[in-house]
Amino acid sequence: MFVPNQYREPNGSWMVDVIRKNPLALMATNSSPAEGSPPAGPFATHLPVIPDPQMTGEWADDLSGTTLLGHMNRANPHWAALETGSVVLLVFTGPHGYVSPTVYEMTPAAPTWNFTSVHVHGVLEKLDPGEETLEVVQSTVRAFEGEFGTGWDMSESIGYFHKLAPAVGAFRVRVSGADGMFKLSQEQAPEVRDRVQQSFAGRESSRHRETAELMSALPCPHAALSGPPA
Repeated sequence: MFVPNQYREPNGSWMVDVIRKNPLALMATNSSPAEGSPPAGPFATHLPVIPDPQMTGEWADDLSGTTLLGHMNRANPHWAALETGSVVLLVFTGPHGYVSPTVYEMTPAAPTWNFTSVHVHGVLEKLDPGEETLEVVQSTVRAFEGEFGTGWDMSESIGYFHKLAPAVGAFRVRVSGADGMFKLSQEQAPEVRDRVQQSFAGRESSRHRETAELMSALPCPHAALSGPPA
C-alpha cells in the first residue's frame, strides 16, 4: 500500500486499534492453478480475524511477529486454493467518510475521502479441522462477545460447534509486516481540518462520527505522539 508520509500511522498501536475495532478483514491471495488449467484467482474473502489470544509480549511497530487467527467456509474455493506457507494480505478498513469542498470555505478546492486502513502481510498456516479449528471458533466468539456482544454464554452450544467444525477452515497467519494509512486531512491548514472534523461530528452516520473522533485524537504533524484513542 502506498502511504504518503503525512498519512502514515503515528505508531503501531494505531494499527492495532483499527484491527481490534474493525475485525472483518478482506483476505487476498494469488492462486497457483494446476498446469494446463486457466487462472482461478486472485481470490478475496471477507472474514473475521482476531489476534491470537496465546500471543504474549508487545506488538512491533510494523506488527511483525504477531499471530492472527481466522476462519472461512471450507466450501469456499478460496480455501482449496490456500496451502500452508501461502503468502496472504489482510486488509482492515477503519472509520472513513466523504469530504465535501463546502467545508473548506475556499475556492478552488477538490473533494476527497478521508479513511483509515491497515494492510497486513503474512504467511498462512492451515489448522487441524478438529480441536484446533474449534478453538479458533471459540476464541473468536470470546473476542467478539467481549468487544461487541452482550456477554453471550457459549457453553450450551459447544456440541453444536462440534457439528459445524468440519465445515470450517481455520488458519493462523504469522505477520511479516504491516502498513497503516490514516488519511485524515493532515495536509490541510489546522482551521480547515477542524471544520472537516466538526462536519463529520455533526453527521448522523456513525462512521462519520467515528472518523471525527479519530481526527480529534490524531496528533498534529509536529505534535508528540500519544497513541490511539480509548
